[in-house]
Amino acid sequence: MTGAEELRSRTRELLAAHPPASTDRLDFLRARFDSGLAWVHYPEGLGGLGAPRSLQAVVDAELEAAGAPDNDPRRIGIGLGMAAPTILQYGTEEQKRRFLRPLWTGEEVWCQLFSEPGAGSDLAALGTRAVREDGGPSGSSAAGGGGDWIVNGQKVWTSSAHVARWAILIARTDPDVPKHRGITYFVCDMTDPGVEVRPLRQVTGEAEFNEVFLTGVRIPDAHRLGEVGDGWRVAQTTLNNERVAIGGMRLPREGGMIGPISKTWRERPELRTHDLHQRLLKLWVESEVSRLTAERLRQQLVAGQPGPEGAGMKLAFARLNQEISGLEVELLGEEGLLYDDWTMRRPELVDFTGREAGYRYLRSKGNSIEGGTSEVLLNIVAERVLGLPPEPRTDKDVAWKDLAR
Repeated sequence: MTGAEELRSRTRELLAAHPPASTDRLDFLRARFDSGLAWVHYPEGLGGLGAPRSLQAVVDAELEAAGAPDNDPRRIGIGLGMAAPTILQYGTEEQKRRFLRPLWTGEEVWCQLFSEPGAGSDLAALGTRAVREDGGPSGSSAAGGGGDWIVNGQKVWTSSAHVARWAILIARTDPDVPKHRGITYFVCDMTDPGVEVRPLRQVTGEAEFNEVFLTGVRIPDAHRLGEVGDGWRVAQTTLNNERVAIGGMRLPREGGMIGPISKTWRERPELRTHDLHQRLLKLWVESEVSRLTAERLRQQLVAGQPGPEGAGMKLAFARLNQEISGLEVELLGEEGLLYDDWTMRRPELVDFTGREAGYRYLRSKGNSIEGGTSEVLLNIVAERVLGLPPEPRTDKDVAWKDLAR
């Protein structure tokens, strides 16, 4: 098994062969992937070395000390945190080798076509349809044995769809079975005919996410992930990873939302009061506890197979961001209500903590919705972590076509 010293040696060999100061950024990232130092816990040949996930920190420390370039999770977070582990677990060898390298280097941006206007929190109720062009049985599970799929429907709240090359997509392939069983998971080319992306403007003024219309979009069966009709199980891998990616992101001490308010507190003593001091201390401690818990959670994960614990981290992330940003506005008083620019823009980055306090306050309101609403995540924690009885459901055994909509 690859150990820490071997990883340090491999990293130094990479740096010697590709000096960061004189190597093009993209060329360096490609070389890092090919050396197995992108995500060390992935298999050899796919950007990793089959090493323990915890040893990634050894590589990262060496590269950071050398001033080496890195990819930007703010721009390619959906690919890194959601698409990649799903492709790793369910993709064919051809799919893994085609998609993972440009995904990690950032050459190809990914988005997520899951939610619909009538299927948000109840995602399994989705109605986007995928039908085999050859007229064969949609329920057939033969890998690669059918023709292309023709997809029609609408998706919504799709972050980065306006810059994405690929999308992970779930669509209904069998309306005659209960809603969780008739879904299939695909990779969709966002440049294909029939894919239309429209901006959705947020309270911040930005259109960070979009609605996507799919009209007669042709997807080859070779771009299916998992078996036909098994898309809900595949999607759970994506969703569990999404919660860890958002709630368990790697941060330094005072990283994230607690950083700006802590800086303001130190630099502007005239704003301090005893009450605000006590509240800030409490949130600082909670942020540090959350950061360390997230680090432990990441180290416990097996690649592509996170459990429901990520729902708890996502809950903590949303609550802390909203409480901290609210306190920051209160600390700054009238200044905290200022907002520099509501100009319509379509950013390429998803940045929770960027710009001024007013932006952070408004942007944090979405944290309890994106990546799973807090209400849904509370149910997941209750049922799958604490073992409490689930709420009664009358629709789980009813064919999707017979559900009231």
